[in-house]
Amino acid sequence: MELYDAMRTTPATREFTDEPVSDEVLRRMLDHARFAPSGGNRQGWRVVVLKDPVIRVRIRELYQLGWREYMAHVRRGLVPFAARDAGRWTGPAVDLEEARNIPAPNDFGDNLEHVPVLLLIVAELGVLAAVDNGLDRQGLIAGASVYPFCHNLLLAARNEGLGGVLTSVLARQEPAVKELLGIPDGFGLAGLLAIGHPRKVVTKLRRATVEEFTVVDRFDGPVF
Repeated sequence: MELYDAMRTTPATREFTDEPVSDEVLRRMLDHARFAPSGGNRQGWRVVVLKDPVIRVRIRELYQLGWREYMAHVRRGLVPFAARDAGRWTGPAVDLEEARNIPAPNDFGDNLEHVPVLLLIVAELGVLAAVDNGLDRQGLIAGASVYPFCHNLLLAARNEGLGGVLTSVLARQEPAVKELLGIPDGFGLAGLLAIGHPRKVVTKLRRATVEEFTVVDRFDGPVF
């Protein structure tokens, strides 16, 4: 696809047909996505292709626990796990143990094991330049060395006539996932990519206009 067309027509796709995605196509996507930039060109991402049916079911169960925590926030009108004190984390805003015991039906999460392609994206923490460490706010910079690779995969999926979504909910159960998949210390979950043939191709996306998020020289400066 023409690059700008792909950028403007790549939604978060969560509903897929049963049509499989070949290893050849997946390898081609990974081969192109690997050229994403990263801090110091250290390429701290690792990809685990989840194929085993038993592992997939367990990943779905762990995802559901994280989703229940997520939805407990939503039911209270809160942004899940957001830093609520001017960018500072002050602890859970809901009772997490209680939340995990309250079902939260979700078509995507409840059928996760049936998604044609599941890619667990793992980050090698020791090679990510986290230059905002020590600031009096929640950190976010380290992800800049991983998420361009993830988005490259979504653009590659679009180019192949596929759809996909990057979800971070599974990180709520990171210790259990690491034990399940033999992920060593020093690595963290960056996200789970679900990819397949979309049931519905959405190309008209709604986003804020440039004027709504771009200013000149100062945060309160004139609109660009």
